[in-house]
Amino acid sequence: MASSASPEPKDAAATTSGTAVIDARVEALLKGIKPAQASEHRRHQVAQFVRSLIIRCFHRDHEVEAFMFGSVPLKTYLPDGDIDLSVFQSKGSSLRDTWANRLAAVLEDEQHNQHAPLRVRDVQVIHAEVKLLKCLVDNIVVDISFETLGGLCTVTFLESIDRRIGRGHLFKRSIILVKAWCYYESRLLGAHHGLISTYALETMVLYIFNMYHEELASPLQVLHKFLVVLSKFDWECYCLSLQGPIPLATFPNPKVEPVDIGDHQPLLHDDYMRHLLDKFSPQYPVGPGGLRTFAVKHLNIMDPLLPSNNLGRSVSRASFARIRKALGHGAVTLAEVLQKDGEEARLGIDHFFRNTWNVQRTQPPPPPEQRPRQQPHPQQHPQQAVGIISGDGHPTTTVRTWVGRICGDGNTAAAVSASVGPIS
Repeated sequence: MASSASPEPKDAAATTSGTAVIDARVEALLKGIKPAQASEHRRHQVAQFVRSLIIRCFHRDHEVEAFMFGSVPLKTYLPDGDIDLSVFQSKGSSLRDTWANRLAAVLEDEQHNQHAPLRVRDVQVIHAEVKLLKCLVDNIVVDISFETLGGLCTVTFLESIDRRIGRGHLFKRSIILVKAWCYYESRLLGAHHGLISTYALETMVLYIFNMYHEELASPLQVLHKFLVVLSKFDWECYCLSLQGPIPLATFPNPKVEPVDIGDHQPLLHDDYMRHLLDKFSPQYPVGPGGLRTFAVKHLNIMDPLLPSNNLGRSVSRASFARIRKALGHGAVTLAEVLQKDGEEARLGIDHFFRNTWNVQRTQPPPPPEQRPRQQPHPQQHPQQAVGIISGDGHPTTTVRTWVGRICGDGNTAAAVSASVGPIS
């Protein structure tokens, strides 16, 4: 098996005298790019506004609702991160083939509404594997999809993982730092550009936690382990799964090879993984062609909740070579930085994140009293909102009802509703 399966030496960050300096700089960096109250408020306003347009578009002959998923409810978005919304339908003739064009027409009309509370522009329908309606609202990218049940299940799954790991949201803070390096420093993120999707990256980070959690105490240690392990992973012969590498030659009957992690135990043992799958795995109906099989591509990452789904399928051959080179270069460069002391350590880590330091959050919107008030649709309660993960995880019957209607599975619906709450 690839050398990545062997336990790595303890991070240099734990042995150099420059640790305190480096850790302080990384914490300052994270403070500047992590979600803040102003950015949360702004994104919630945008999501509520778009939801009102969705309701207005379909309310006459359909019953629909919209929920956020992805990095915004998970609170792991970068300063210029987008908003993911999914439209769910429970009544009326199916909108699956027509929803995008109908909603695009409403959004395009809104572009010319001088009294709109938020500005809409750049409306476009993207006919990809999953059809998307993309637009800019208040200069934030909004991606709208239809009945993306997997998105809701994924965000609740990752939320449960963060709560299991604890330690001041170490998992979420690590995702933000790894995303920042991959996006701003190495340009490795972006499924629509043939690069790594956000969910694939989160799964890669979770693999590092699963195998090496006892060695990890800070987001920087997670990033270092991420670069070292995954730069050495034998991607040409193996698929990455949370339980360990899977030889590509074993598909369509994949068999995991154990990872040598010494006396340590994985964070997510087999019984716990089965519990997570029972609780969060989306229950899709089987089509006439039967169950989908895992499609082997250039970069292969198994979806923890849907093993037939290859999260690396977006990566092109050229991007695959670029990703491997960037991970290897990052591992070597960061290891050199972690050996420095004092001022050299500060300068080294600042240079390692030089592009991230230059990122500035968009100015927050004016206070609500300075903006036009948006009137709720008469058929909607004024307090009803786009579903997100609440800070305390209060259940919401709204999400449970809608997910239950779509997937027809009470367990999945209950699990999702336990982690998804209304905007406060």
